[in-house]
Amino acid sequence: MIPSGLVVWKTRRGVYNQGMTKTHMALYAGSFDPITNGHLDVIRRACRLFDEIVVGVGQNPDKRCLFSIEERTAMASELVHELSKDCPEASRVRVESYEGLTVEFARSIGATALLRGLRNATDTATECQLALANRHVADIETVFILPSQEFGFTSSSLIRQIVALGGDLKTLEGVVPPTVIERLAAAQSDAANTLSGREMEGTWGVD
Repeated sequence: MIPSGLVVWKTRRGVYNQGMTKTHMALYAGSFDPITNGHLDVIRRACRLFDEIVVGVGQNPDKRCLFSIEERTAMASELVHELSKDCPEASRVRVESYEGLTVEFARSIGATALLRGLRNATDTATECQLALANRHVADIETVFILPSQEFGFTSSSLIRQIVALGGDLKTLEGVVPPTVIERLAAAQSDAANTLSGREMEGTWGVD
């Protein structure tokens, strides 16, 4: 029995009515070169706030990444799957790669907000400026998540510097997942991988 005055419509995905809550999807975009435990901590915390999260692995044409976009997407997908074993809410997270502007990708997937991680005061100034710009240009809000204190100084750019300079990768235990350390070790030992010639100043989007 449908209450009088209630608008109901049917689609191939199911029956909906005006009283149903809108699905809130967040886009967590970045280069993830490489993905860290800090990134995963942000995803885990954000799962409590959103119905769905898309981890968008982007490509910055102005920088040479340590890993290809295919490798970064594969690593993120693998680790999100592992995260879902301990955090059931993470089953609502999916990983996609994209090119172009982040706000355009957000619009294309129907995201209602951009998700960003804030590590420290330095991040705050930069991220707030970016959030205001995205709101002005694309009318999309930004939600900030503070990771655990232990990840407050975790940086993908710092990790790339350690790899490029031949540093001891054991120092990264607890900072990045073991599978990522294995891939970093392979990159470090690959003579064809000219790490020293790569740009090591931060990353695009989320570090």
